[in-house]
Amino acid sequence: MMPTPVILLKEGTDSSQGIPQLISNISACQVIVEAIRTTLGPHGMDKLIVDGRGKATISNDGATILKLLDVVHPAAKTLVDIAKSQDAELAVNKTKEIAVTVKKEDKVEQRKLLEKCAMTALSSKLISQQKAFFAKMVVDAVIMLNELLQLKMIGIKKVQGGALEESQLVAGVAFKKTFSYAGFEMQPKKYNNPMIALLNVELELKAEKDNAEIRVHTVEDYQAIVDAEWNILYDKLERIHHSGAKVVLSKLPIGDVATYYFADRDMFCAGRVPEEDLKRTMMACGGSIQTSVNALSADVLGRCQVFEETQIGGERYNFFTGCPKAKTCTIILHGGAEQFMEEAEQSLHDAVMIVRRAIKNDSVVYLRDYSRTIPGKQQLLIEAYAKLWARHAQGGMWYGVDVNNENIADNFEAFVWEPAMVRISALTAASEAACLIVSVDETIKNPRSTVDTPPAVGWGQGQGRPH
Repeated sequence: MMPTPVILLKEGTDSSQGIPQLISNISACQVIVEAIRTTLGPHGMDKLIVDGRGKATISNDGATILKLLDVVHPAAKTLVDIAKSQDAELAVNKTKEIAVTVKKEDKVEQRKLLEKCAMTALSSKLISQQKAFFAKMVVDAVIMLNELLQLKMIGIKKVQGGALEESQLVAGVAFKKTFSYAGFEMQPKKYNNPMIALLNVELELKAEKDNAEIRVHTVEDYQAIVDAEWNILYDKLERIHHSGAKVVLSKLPIGDVATYYFADRDMFCAGRVPEEDLKRTMMACGGSIQTSVNALSADVLGRCQVFEETQIGGERYNFFTGCPKAKTCTIILHGGAEQFMEEAEQSLHDAVMIVRRAIKNDSVVYLRDYSRTIPGKQQLLIEAYAKLWARHAQGGMWYGVDVNNENIADNFEAFVWEPAMVRISALTAASEAACLIVSVDETIKNPRSTVDTPPAVGWGQGQGRPH
């Protein structure tokens, strides 16, 4: 008598196992590798990715490409998740592998090494032709920070128009001028040693957001309500003025009445300031963001040496320099197409991360060309690698491929370096991913939900009588 089979999985569950499943997982990973393989190296190519909404992105950054790909294979998704976690892991990893020690006491040597690390990171980017210019800017930006090297204290603002060489580094906070009402042109555009009010308060008369209803019987009652609204607004404005603030920033709108009020008192105001810029200003200038003006005093106001509004290209920018509480900076990036600007911003972000890691870990390693063992290359490449191996056998341990001159060269002398932490983390993550993929012998996919979606609600189904 045959035993009754035990059913553990729901009907419709897809289960695959054995060698075919292992081969399928490896093949899926190979497809991912082929998708980003041509982006690697100093002469890496870019990928044009168009999402479901038609937005086009041009990038040769592997992590960015994997984030944008709509991967459905479970094994391939593992590689995507590893790519997403790389930045976070590198930010907290404390592993050190000394190859070339950065002497922090020798500031000149440290700066030269950091610039070479930044140029290495920018060599394969769209802005590689200006890598020396941007490497100096990136190193200046990181050195301006305090000992914590907080990434969020470096702002990157994109300005369309002009050449890349017109990009500049601002030693402080800078952000694009926000929407302003009439009367803004009468406000001063520069202050020395101003106090700054950072608010999350709406300074504007507007209709109630909810369906409020007030029943009045006389004109006097209606006028009393209107007067009360005006008195509340003017009371807020007077409290801000009496606090001693000369610059008022708010996350919420600042209306025309408040704009004229501040202009008459030689005060500057900006409403609808992005939360990111408002927090960066708070961290740089001190003070705190207030949700009410009742307790507004000099103790909660920020300070800086100079505030100024300046024209940059076709836009106006607000600058806060000489910030006492924390060292911060902003990179104003010029360029043409929006996609190019986004890729340039990502390139600068990568260079900033490399410089930060080099400062934190005190060590860099020579960047080797690990692809020399990959089979199937053409005869010329095999011959070049044979020449390289011969040099290694003769004791030239630092020799590698010189892609610019199509030869081999001492990459130690050519400063093809990067932080040891990057190599260690990449090799560790790759090894863990490989072990994970080859250890999977079965994949179980649960069936899709078959719950019927409710029909669309039409006339006669609780929506009222049609008109």
